[in-house]
Parts: sequence; C-alpha cells; structure tokens
Amino acid sequence: MSHTVLPRTGPAPALRGRIGAGFSPVPHRYRLYLSAGCPRSLRVTAALAELGLADSVAATVLAPAPGADADAPGHTALRLAYEAAGHHFDGELTVPALVDTWSGRVVSNHTPDILDDLRFLGAHPAFRTAS
Repeated sequence: MSHTVLPRTGPAPALRGRIGAGFSPVPHRYRLYLSAGCPRSLRVTAALAELGLADSVAATVLAPAPGADADAPGHTALRLAYEAAGHHFDGELTVPALVDTWSGRVVSNHTPDILDDLRFLGAHPAFRTAS
C-alpha cells in the first residue's frame, strides 16, 4: 500500500497532550525542553522551582539560536521527540516542550497546558515524596 505525504498548508498544530489524560503522573518520567531568554520558558522554569518539581521533572536548556547548534544533543533529542509525536513531523521545534521519556514523544508544547500539568504534578502525592 503506498503512502502519500501532503505538503503542509499552514502552521504545525500545537501538541496538546495532558498528564492525567493518557500520560500517567510518575516522578522522573518527564523532561522539559526550555530555552534561555524565552519568556515562556522562564515562566515554566519558575513554576518548576516554585512547585518543588526540579528533582522529579528533568529540564534541558537549549541554546537560544538552534541554527548554530542544531546538531547539539538537546536539539537532536527534541527533534526525535517531535518526530515521535507526529509521523513525518516537519514543523518548527518550539519550546517549552514537555516530553514523556517513556514513549520518547512530546506531550505538549502549549505553555498554558504545561503550566497546568506542572501544578497537577505538584499536587500529586507521588511528587510530594519524590526526590
């Protein structure tokens, strides 16, 4: 059976998976990809610290200009996570991005959802005792 890939006619859709709805709240399962100097990434970083999740949700801060470091390990891992989330994903890599390390795919790249999920994790009993 042949398969045709159509060209994208608009921007790539936001990835809007949610922890608690298809993704289990398990300590050390998730990684955040962030960018230094990005206001949305700074909000997510602040929430991670305020909620006491820094020891149970990993974070990777990418170089602000991916063109120069596109082959850096963090950028390569993020590209693979986007590709795992959407077959033939050809959109922009955006941050912040919340990645499920078990499946290797992006859960969400929608900042309000990521912040809500971090609040959910911060209130979850498994994360109050995780270290």
